[in-house]
Amino acid sequence: MRYLVFLFLIIPVVLSSGAAQASCTDPARPGVEWNRCQLNGRELTEVNLTGSVLRDSAFSRSDLSRSDLSNADGRRTKFVSATLVDVIFDGANLRESDFTKADLTGASLKNVDLREARLYRTILRNADLTGTRLDGADLWNADLSGATWIDGITVCAEASLGQCK
Repeated sequence: MRYLVFLFLIIPVVLSSGAAQASCTDPARPGVEWNRCQLNGRELTEVNLTGSVLRDSAFSRSDLSRSDLSNADGRRTKFVSATLVDVIFDGANLRESDFTKADLTGASLKNVDLREARLYRTILRNADLTGTRLDGADLWNADLSGATWIDGITVCAEASLGQCK
């Protein structure tokens, strides 16, 4: 009986760990599954990652400028100090993600789920936040200068830090 319990506990762990490892080496492409991948410091400019699954992954200090991550599932993903200039996140689920000190200048964040996200000292200058959900998001010292606010009408004044003025 102990042997059967052992098999039921260990086999799923072995199988799932191998599958997760293999997907992290897949090339950048639409729909790629990079779950729990460590992609820190990567150069991923101008890549098409539409519809990708990036849950619990890390892109800290990576450069994804001018990339398309529309409709990506990036829940709990870390983009700490990442360069995300002119990136497209339209329709993405980025709930509970961490954008601390990330540069999202000119990014398109239309209809993005950023609930409970960390946007500490994030640069959102001239970003488009139309329809974005920010419930519980922490925008402490985030630079919202020139950003289009969630209503799609209001443009945040220069020096809007932590809130749209």
